[in-house]
Amino acid sequence: MDWPALVLSLQLGGLTVLLLLPLAIIVGRWLAYRHFVGKSLVEAMLALPLVLPPTVVGYYLLTGLGGSSLIGQWWERFFGQPLVFHFSGLLLASLIVNIPFAVQPVNRAFESIPQELRDAAACCGMGFWRTLLTVELPLAWPGVLTGMVLTFAHTLGEFGVVLMVGGNIPGETRTVAIAIYDRVQAFDFNAAGSMSLLLLLLSLAVLAVAGGWARPAGRRHVLPRR
Repeated sequence: MDWPALVLSLQLGGLTVLLLLPLAIIVGRWLAYRHFVGKSLVEAMLALPLVLPPTVVGYYLLTGLGGSSLIGQWWERFFGQPLVFHFSGLLLASLIVNIPFAVQPVNRAFESIPQELRDAAACCGMGFWRTLLTVELPLAWPGVLTGMVLTFAHTLGEFGVVLMVGGNIPGETRTVAIAIYDRVQAFDFNAAGSMSLLLLLLSLAVLAVAGGWARPAGRRHVLPRR
């Protein structure tokens, strides 16, 4: 069992969820309540990582964040280290790849909130932040939780983008998915099997717990029929 790789994967997944959560709420709510020219194009761009091969996404991230790019040069100038083949670059790539997994469930959750509730909150004199925190987010909670879970689970299993942007550096960019691939390449099927089983059980547990939390929340916030 490659425990450092597992710990690094858990850290990557946790940080990705933590950093994407506010972005998912802001962008998901904005897309749910705003209608503008080019909205379909924006939604398509956000969903691109779902349909593009991981190698294509990894290639563009590698060239866009590498040492010859403006972003890569700026990062190395200010932080004294390259962005690619480093955990920071791995985290940035994970954030970009997981945008649709985080934003789409949140967007659908905000879209399902009746406009009448927001109008009633406005009539009661509730401002933007109070309405968001006390009316909209409690109702959108199942979608927010779904986005968090999908982002975390996808980060644990991501392989192509991680390998191209982060490489395979032990203790720095080697995630558990890459460690499994290494063990298979070395014909160490016992180690690969144990890590695969652990990842399977961990993902199943996360999905089961999240489903158990989201279902009661969704029932509590269903409007009664008249």
